[in-house]
Amino acid sequence: MTADVTRDDLARLQDSLTSTVADGAAPGGVLVYGSTTGTPAVLTAGIIAAELGETAPDEDTLYDIASLTKVVATWPLVGRALAAGFLDLDQPVRNYLPPMSGETPSGQATVRQLLAHTSGLRASTRLDLYRGSTAEPLHELLCREPLEDVPGSHRYINRGYILLGLALAHVHGRPLDVLASELWNGLGMQESQYGPVGRRPQVAPTEQRIPGAPRIWGAPHDDNAALMGGVAGHAGVFATARDLAAYATALLTAYQDGDALGLGAWLRNSLAPQAVIEPGLDRGLSWILAADGHVMYHHGFTGTSLYLAPESGRYLLILTNAVYNGQARTRIAPLRALALKTLSAT
Repeated sequence: MTADVTRDDLARLQDSLTSTVADGAAPGGVLVYGSTTGTPAVLTAGIIAAELGETAPDEDTLYDIASLTKVVATWPLVGRALAAGFLDLDQPVRNYLPPMSGETPSGQATVRQLLAHTSGLRASTRLDLYRGSTAEPLHELLCREPLEDVPGSHRYINRGYILLGLALAHVHGRPLDVLASELWNGLGMQESQYGPVGRRPQVAPTEQRIPGAPRIWGAPHDDNAALMGGVAGHAGVFATARDLAAYATALLTAYQDGDALGLGAWLRNSLAPQAVIEPGLDRGLSWILAADGHVMYHHGFTGTSLYLAPESGRYLLILTNAVYNGQARTRIAPLRALALKTLSAT
């Protein structure tokens, strides 16, 4: 156990994780609390899923991390692309997509606005509505959509990250999943990957959409990511607690070492508030900012969360497949609230 983590903190977190499972909010889960020094504390509860009997989750269980994709794949890749001169935060995203003619209202949103969810794009994203209706490529269909709001105010929008993923692939001339794999391999994240992944005991199933039908298992839970073959800027990544702990450690170490050109600088820049979400919470570049900017975090719809405290060098991550039992957001809210409170107090 790292010296930065108290036994009382761990006891409270274990109790909350255990209660979350006992209350039926998730079949099981893994929580890791660590820092840039020492050995992280790994807490577990429950089972991976009923389909796997009494098999308990651990650091190597592969979870669909849903919207954590935004901060584990798209956000760091955007940071690297900015440093390399492939992107500019304040230029329209259409500049970084294949050429389009005519009006592209949503394509005028800047990279910064897309990252910060202040673009004014349509909040509802239903790629299935495009199926069979046109021969235009996806980036054109998205860019030609009218704005739903005046840019500037905060509204969580998945389609902005879909566009960012498409832009990253275009400016590099390589698929998004290849770019992400190169990033993760460089950080020692050997198991992180875009789905679909094979059904196997190490993979946590998610939701059964139709009674009597097979449960989603190894395929992205997000419908839009699934329609994109599993590879998208907003969702689709599968990761283990071990890999996300390595990722958090790498980010925090780079931040503390004053990494001027890489992910440390990008993390520091991303702590600048871009919009108010609600009193006490701001949106930075991708991340939610809390505790007067001392904690940054993001959630995934399937029941996942990643919290960073850059100044203290601490992190906390939660991996569950809470959508296994239905809506995850409200059912694991107490565990998430305790995680934020714990990291904010350090």
